Amino acid sequence: MILSKTAGRTILSEYLLLNFNRRTSRTLLKYYKRYVTSSPKVCFNLLNNNVNSPLNLSCIINNKFFSTERPPPGFGKFSNKDEPSVSTTHKKKDSEESEQRASDSRKTNDNERNDEDAKEDRKPGYWKIFDPSSLFILGLAFIALLELTEPYGLTNEITMQEFLSKYFVKAYIDRIQVVNKDYCRCYISEHCPIKTPKYVTFRIGSIDLFEQKIDNIQASMGLHPSNYIPIHYVYEINFLTEMKKFTPFLFFLLLMGVGLRKISIRGSNSINPFMRIGKASPIEGKEVKVNVKFKDVAGMNEAKAEITEFVDFLRSPKTYESYGAKIPKGVLLCGAPGTGKTMLAKAVAGEANVPFYSMSGSDFIEVFVGVGPSRVRDLFEKARKNAPSIVFIDEIDAIGRKRSKSGFTAGSNDERENTLNQLLVEMDGFKPTTGVIVLAGTNRADILDPALTRPGRFDRTVNIPKPDLDERYEIFKVHLKPLKFSSTADVEEYARRLASLTPNFVGAEIANVCNEAAIQAARRKSQDGVSMGDFDNAIERVVAGMRKPPGLLSPQQKLAVAYHEVGHALVGWWLEHADPVLKVSIIPRTSGALGYAQQMPDDSMLFTRDALLDKIAVILGGRAAEDIFIGKITTGATDDLNKVTKMCYAFVSQWGMNSELGLVSFQRDGGDDANFYRSYSETTAQLIDREVRTIIENQYQRVKNMLAGKAELVHKLSKLLYDKETITYHDIASCVGEREFPMNERYRPYIEAKAKEVKVVEPPAEAKEEPTK
Repeated sequence: MILSKTAGRTILSEYLLLNFNRRTSRTLLKYYKRYVTSSPKVCFNLLNNNVNSPLNLSCIINNKFFSTERPPPGFGKFSNKDEPSVSTTHKKKDSEESEQRASDSRKTNDNERNDEDAKEDRKPGYWKIFDPSSLFILGLAFIALLELTEPYGLTNEITMQEFLSKYFVKAYIDRIQVVNKDYCRCYISEHCPIKTPKYVTFRIGSIDLFEQKIDNIQASMGLHPSNYIPIHYVYEINFLTEMKKFTPFLFFLLLMGVGLRKISIRGSNSINPFMRIGKASPIEGKEVKVNVKFKDVAGMNEAKAEITEFVDFLRSPKTYESYGAKIPKGVLLCGAPGTGKTMLAKAVAGEANVPFYSMSGSDFIEVFVGVGPSRVRDLFEKARKNAPSIVFIDEIDAIGRKRSKSGFTAGSNDERENTLNQLLVEMDGFKPTTGVIVLAGTNRADILDPALTRPGRFDRTVNIPKPDLDERYEIFKVHLKPLKFSSTADVEEYARRLASLTPNFVGAEIANVCNEAAIQAARRKSQDGVSMGDFDNAIERVVAGMRKPPGLLSPQQKLAVAYHEVGHALVGWWLEHADPVLKVSIIPRTSGALGYAQQMPDDSMLFTRDALLDKIAVILGGRAAEDIFIGKITTGATDDLNKVTKMCYAFVSQWGMNSELGLVSFQRDGGDDANFYRSYSETTAQLIDREVRTIIENQYQRVKNMLAGKAELVHKLSKLLYDKETITYHDIASCVGEREFPMNERYRPYIEAKAKEVKVVEPPAEAKEEPTK
């Protein structure tokens, strides 16, 4: 009977695999557990479910590796299309007619399929061997084969005692070979009367003991040493044994290669993901829904005016080009954190009808060298293809830091410097960048490289300062709109009142205050919505932290804190150039502050010598009150002393307001904290220290005289603060009288504003103790 190749192969595989005994399956599982830590679930289930069933295991492996279905596209030339399909599973045999019909139907369908349908419809057959799971099982089977074929026992093996008594002492041994220092192969002489094999083998322990034993026996037999049986040492290599050492490594290397190949194929457009590292992935305005408009950005009117001009230039360029104007290439947005730089960029993305690309400065930096410049090139290439367009780089100081003679930092990698150089070339180099506007945001404009901030790259620098009183009022109106209030609440008065209670707050902090107030109202399940008390608690939480549980301070400590804070408040109340006090509290906070006095600072950018001295005096008022009315000084003035020391050093060495030092300024260049160079002599340093100490001592004595002269008012206000724990501007005015100096009319409507419905939500208060004097 003549069989085809496929039929013969199938029958052979059936014969071999059906004779897999229980030991074969267990060996396969042993190597699976030994060499595999993580593998496809398919392999685990196959071994687990079939480890005790040789028949099922053979069927599974046969179907997995020896299926004769049609190959996938590209492998057809390696298959024999005329060979019939032979099933290797142990199901019931189908009839010959059904097989013929199925074969004819498959041939007909194959002829009708086009190339595209064939790619989707054709299922891999024995070509499944190229799948990772198939390779995994095949590798385990190969390891098991090596395990089974390894010669665990020796050929013609006997014991050493049998060798000595049966062959050696009877002089039937021709020569002895010690193989790999592990066992002996002893060749039997031809005159041996016993029918024996050509040689016998046995294991030895110590070679020295074995030689000594052989020599002693031969000596006892009366043989001369020259007639001793020679012992030869040989080293033989077993291919299967050596192959077994490298098989697991080669197997997992093959599996890793197949896995990496699949990862590379799954990448978009069959591009290796490692080759995509240098590609920029900006956030495009068309892909992200930006609901922010210029009308939603309150405050910063000057910045909005300049940015709006850019958007208008892109919308109607002919209006400007008719006058010969060219669109600026870049705008640098500078300001403190939270002032709204990114919000302004979002408004540009929402208003502009041109492509908008956004990336962060840190997105250009990667562990691989050369990625930064590549991403810069890719970003500007996308922007030029879709010009006119806008590119926004947030936190540009990550790549735009000043370069030194040895790079960014001496001895460090110059990846950021290469990225900066590429950015400089893209913004103003040989390649034209017409129609591409670059917006950049940073809060460290002082550390940017001058080549980056020059005109031609960033033509305009827009400084966004902290919002003033009116701007905070506008910002609060925006953030109060979505909140729930009672029907009788006046949102305008709420916004005006809150603007006065949040000096030096930026837009992000204002948004946080409104959100915290809404959270507190929801926590207590208020039926009337958010109240003024919720806002008060929210402001206190942002300024000083959460309240600590009551009873933390003893009555003496609480009294000391009350006098300390009253000292700040009253000194500022009685001095002309001091800022008006808004609120004083002695409730301990999680930030570490045991109390605080909140003031409304002036928006003025210029300060006179008297104004600076008054500010120094206000800071020293807390320590002076402790010294006079408590009789002991505490560590509560640590932060005050730190502030006043810095201010006095600037007063003497930078602002030129000291008569002894004269009109000189020793201000350090740059914004780095570490500066090991001092531009003045040791004598000048001693003079500066002496003058600073003199200013602090004079102002401290001035404050002590002021508080001691009005001790009655100090005691009265301290008792009020001790009892209420929190007092406001109006409480101070009713207790000690109005200020002698007229208030800035700009602040009056904000300070005197009161909400129609004020419900202050206080946490459970501690028992009130009477202060002792």
